Amino acid sequence: MVVVAGGGGNRFGGPKQFAELHGRTLLQWSIDAAATVAEGVVVVVPAEGIEACRAGAPAVVRAVVAGGPTRAASVRAGLAAVPDDAEIVVVHDAARPLASPALFRRVVDAVVAGAAGAVPGLPVADTLKEVRDDVVVGTTPRDGLVAVQTPQAFRADVLREAHGAGDDATDDAALVEARGATVRVVPGDPHNVKVTTPEDLEVLRALAPR
Repeated sequence: MVVVAGGGGNRFGGPKQFAELHGRTLLQWSIDAAATVAEGVVVVVPAEGIEACRAGAPAVVRAVVAGGPTRAASVRAGLAAVPDDAEIVVVHDAARPLASPALFRRVVDAVVAGAAGAVPGLPVADTLKEVRDDVVVGTTPRDGLVAVQTPQAFRADVLREAHGAGDDATDDAALVEARGATVRVVPGDPHNVKVTTPEDLEVLRALAPR
């Protein structure tokens, strides 16, 4: 398991992974959820946060490493610390602290069943417009579209190969798809909200159990 928490949180106003939600940081929430299905967790944080993260890490955290300049680079840094004999690797963004143990199990089970990768997805409810210079230039049919979340699970060899070229992408599934591998979609969770702004954190305060 790789928990990605290497960003600077520019839109949040600071490193959001260390923001508190009912007495625990977003990163701690994500590690605790990941620990329900993972034999070990690799945590990726900014270089200046490594020592503090190591000091308070639970036993399931096997390594804490520095992230890179992009999300994909941070995942590769974490992937390098995953044991070579791992068969399935799950990648999760610490910015989604309410991912449930059941959601982790769904993506892992899909890979165990034969998929190269599995991602949680929710049907797109809003109408999607293509906009240029504040002018609508087209409407995208939403049939068949899903909004994808993390955690995302992959066969370890497939994920390592997908990252081998050093390409960038907004999620790991895009890199795996580009290699022609099959990525399954499992039901996502509407409570699995991604924290991008302080307002998102306020939404989570209402959703998170105390």
